[in-house]
This record gives sequence, C-alpha cells and structure tokens, in this order.
Amino acid sequence: MCYDISFTVQIKELSDYFPDLIFDEQIEMDFTPVHIIGHAYGNHPVVYRNRDSGKLHCRLMEWGCIPFYIKDETAFKKQRATMLNARSEKILSDKKSYWNKIRNRRCLVPVTGFYEHREVKGFKNKIPYFINKKDEGLFFFPALYSVAELPDETTGEVLSRFTFTIITREANALMAQIHNGGTNKGRMPLMLDKAFTDLWLKDDLADEEYEEILAYSLQPEALDFTPVFSIRTNKEREDGKEKNEYFQWDGLPEIIL
Repeated sequence: MCYDISFTVQIKELSDYFPDLIFDEQIEMDFTPVHIIGHAYGNHPVVYRNRDSGKLHCRLMEWGCIPFYIKDETAFKKQRATMLNARSEKILSDKKSYWNKIRNRRCLVPVTGFYEHREVKGFKNKIPYFINKKDEGLFFFPALYSVAELPDETTGEVLSRFTFTIITREANALMAQIHNGGTNKGRMPLMLDKAFTDLWLKDDLADEEYEEILAYSLQPEALDFTPVFSIRTNKEREDGKEKNEYFQWDGLPEIIL
C-alpha cells in the first residue's frame, strides 16, 4: 500500500502542468515537505475539477477519506486508518464499496516520490526505499476525494471537510521485490503517464476509459529506487542528509530486474 509520500517542489509549479489551474485561498505556496505520513491525516495539495465551475482547482485536502455520511468523526477514527488507500480492483467492480459510490470524484495527488519498506533476510528491521519517476521531478497519483459536513470540535461550526484516498494496484516487478512483506504486500500506488493523467480529470470519463486507466501498470524501468535511512522517526540523520537521500546499508542485496 502507500502510506508515505514526498513533495519537494513549490506548489506554484503545478501551473506548469495545468496552466489554467485555480488555487484556492487556503493553499500555502511554500508547502514542500520531504516526508508526509498518511496516518497523520494531514493536509496535502490536490488537483480536482470543481463541480460548480467545471474548472481545475487545487486545494488542500486531508489524506484519509471520511465518507460523506459520517456525522461523528470520533466514532470513525479507528476505521479511518483503512481509508488511506483504495484498491483499484474494487472501484468499479464492488458495487457495495464506498469507492464505487465516489468513483466520479476523481482527483490527482502531486508527489515527487514515495517510500516503501523491504523485508530483507538477516536484517532486523525493514529497509525503506525512496521511489520516484526517472527524469520527472513531479508526478501524480490518481485518487478519489470525499466531502463530509462535520462540526468543528472546538467551535461546533459545521465545516466541509475535503479528504482523499490514493489508488493502489498490484505491484510491478520492481515494487513486488520492495513491498514484499506485511498483510498488503505486493501493492503499489497507481502511477500514470501524462496522457492518462490528463484523462483522469476528464469531466465525462467513459467506463471503458476508466477501466483502461485502472489497468495501467507503470513499468519498472520508469522508476528510480533508492535505499534510505529510517523514515518514521523525528530524529535527524547523523550524516545531515534528507530522508529521501541515499543511505548505504552494509550487506543489502541488490534488486535484480
């Protein structure tokens, strides 16, 4: 699955990909975190098509879907941990799933890379890797978003809460070797080429186009994969480097493609 991402470019660079993009007022233009943890349910810039104007907007949304029918956020907190990712196989085929209900609320999550952990024999802890697209500083995960009307816990004012989930699929030959352990092993975020990225935000996406996008698998040769130091810690690396920079693990076997 995908629970750790990176975003290390200025938000305004999204205009290079979407020239007519409208930035909502709450966007912080210097938002550039190296590591974003899904289970923190924090805000992230998301590109979506506004349903009133039909134009492309960018606004902050919380990672981790809250369904539109939820009225008690506290009671939903434990279940929310299961709403960070949506399996591509369920969106169209599982008519009872929440993902099927919001299948037309499509959006794009801009990233500069993501992190995944590899189980390696002889190592006590899993080895984290930073994965990014070759020659592309910025790319996008297709995602779905939800809007729930919930009271502010402090003021009681009812607010529209925009939340999103990242779509995952069966891993390619590279990611199957990295994400090789745990209950959700063998998964990776769905990553698209430019043509499919544009198509995902199309206003009237046909079912056959939707199916083609969900079936797409980015090939391993399109990705760079770098072993890094432990990412789920607030401690600075002793070498002073960022979390997404190379770290040499002695005895780490190579990944063979």
